[in-house]
Amino acid sequence: MQIPTDDEIRALHERFAPTREALEVVHTHSVIVCRVAEQFLPGSALDADLVRAGCLLHDIGVYRLYSPSGTLDHANYIRHGVLGHEMLRDLGFPEILCRFCSHHTGTGITHDDVTRRDLPIPPGDYLADTGEEELVMYADKFHSKNSPPVFLTAASYRASVRRFGEDKVARFAEMVHRYGEPELTALAAEYGYPIV
Repeated sequence: MQIPTDDEIRALHERFAPTREALEVVHTHSVIVCRVAEQFLPGSALDADLVRAGCLLHDIGVYRLYSPSGTLDHANYIRHGVLGHEMLRDLGFPEILCRFCSHHTGTGITHDDVTRRDLPIPPGDYLADTGEEELVMYADKFHSKNSPPVFLTAASYRASVRRFGEDKVARFAEMVHRYGEPELTALAAEYGYPIV
């Protein structure tokens, strides 16, 4: 499998972003997630190139939720993962890359979550099945595309995810135990986003 380069992935972001502002928000977030994930790669057996590509591609589906004028459909945001998966699949990307889109949301979405909460995505399990998928999912939790964007501590994300159930809090706690917390101070200074 040939993994796309950073430049090829950037070109995809530019192709699908409806506005310059949307590109800035989504692509910058993806780069930050990659930089967070890279902190956990030394000494691991994970495929660093696959993690990099997964980080840079995981939110490509968000562009499908923007109107041509740049307004984001927040009500359907939960769909961005499956939309990204479809986009990449339609472009001929292998399943191993498509899954980074559909399997990174929260701490994973189960079939029960979809049916119990009546989520607007096809019923199924959207859980990280590989170490690379889990690391992309985990790194994603430490930066939010909110307006304005912020970096999140593990405590902040834990408090945020609690509204979806104690099972999600426990799953996140397992990842914190496995990976530890990333160093965010230098990234926050570089990007000018606060840590909350």
